[in-house]
Amino acid sequence: MSLFSAVADLLKPAPTPGPEVLKALDRVAELVDPMLKSASGFERHLAFPVEHALGYCAGLVAAFPGPVDINRQAFASDPLVHALFATADDIAQMLGRSQAIRDFLAETHSWDDEFFYALFAARRQEKKQLGIVRQGDLIQNDVPQTVVYFHDQTLIEPSCKLETTCENLRARGLESLLLTFHEHVESLRSEREGLRADAAVERAHLTVLRGKTPGPEHQVHTRQLAELDARLREKAEVLMPDQLLDALAEFLGAPENSLRLAPFSVTLDRLGIVTDQSANDPNVHALNFPELRGRDKRQYMVMLARIRRDEAREAVELVRDQQRRFMLI
Repeated sequence: MSLFSAVADLLKPAPTPGPEVLKALDRVAELVDPMLKSASGFERHLAFPVEHALGYCAGLVAAFPGPVDINRQAFASDPLVHALFATADDIAQMLGRSQAIRDFLAETHSWDDEFFYALFAARRQEKKQLGIVRQGDLIQNDVPQTVVYFHDQTLIEPSCKLETTCENLRARGLESLLLTFHEHVESLRSEREGLRADAAVERAHLTVLRGKTPGPEHQVHTRQLAELDARLREKAEVLMPDQLLDALAEFLGAPENSLRLAPFSVTLDRLGIVTDQSANDPNVHALNFPELRGRDKRQYMVMLARIRRDEAREAVELVRDQQRRFMLI
C-alpha cells in the first residue's frame, strides 16, 4: 500500500453505525445523561463500545439454557424444575402473581400460540441443618447437612416467539449496563454536592474568624478549604460531558465487569440436600445451571422457560380468586 493510500484510509469518515447501534446510542443519552450528546464525537466515540456491549449481551442470552418446560409434570419429572420449587403449587403461584405474565395475557397477541417463552430467574440460597442419614440398614441422627433452595422466582419478557424474548433480553442487558453507569454518575454528583456543602461550612468558619488575629485555627480552615476546592474542581472535571464519554466508552468496553454469567454445579437429592452419593441413585441428581450477576450485585439462576398459555391463565384466575377471598375475610 502506498503512503498516499494509507493517508487516504486514515482520512475516510467512520462508517455509519447500523440501526441497532443507533437505537442503542439513543438509549445511552436517555438512560445515562442527555448532556452526553453535547460531547464532541458522541456517536463516533461510542459506536464501537456500544456495538461491543451489544455483542456481549447477545452472547450472554445465547448461553442461557433452555427453553425448559415449567409445569406440574416437569416438577415431577425434571430434577432441575423440582429443585426450583418447594411444591408443584408454587409454580401456579409464581405464574398467577407475576405482573409481567398478567400484562402479557391481557394482550391479544398472547393467543398466537398455546405456549409462550420467558426468562426464568430465581435466587439460590443455602442453609445448614441437622438431619437423618440412612446408609444401608444404619440410620444416623443429627448429621450436618446443607440444603439448597430457591426463592424470588420470576419470569421476564414473556412472548409467544422465543426470538422475541431473546431480542428483548439482549436490549435489557445493555439497559442494565447503562443504568449501572448512570448510578456511578449519580454517585459522583452526590460526592460533588457533599464537597460543596463541606466547603460552605469552611467558608462560614473563615468568615467568623475574619478580623481576628491570624492563628493556627485560621490556617487549619484555610488549608481545609483549599483541599475541598481542589477536590471540587476534580469532580467537576470528571463530570464534564467529554470526560463522561471517555469513561462510558471504557466501561462498555469491559461489560463483563458489571454483567456476567458463572456456571454452577451441585448434586442434590429430592429434598434439596447436598450429597456426594453416586448419581446411580435415582433420587440423586447433578444439576448444572448458570447464575447471572447483574446490577444489584446479587446472583440469579437463569434459564429460558416454556409455559402453556392455558395453565398460566388458570394460575392468574386462581390467584385473583384467592385475593378476592382474602379481601372478603
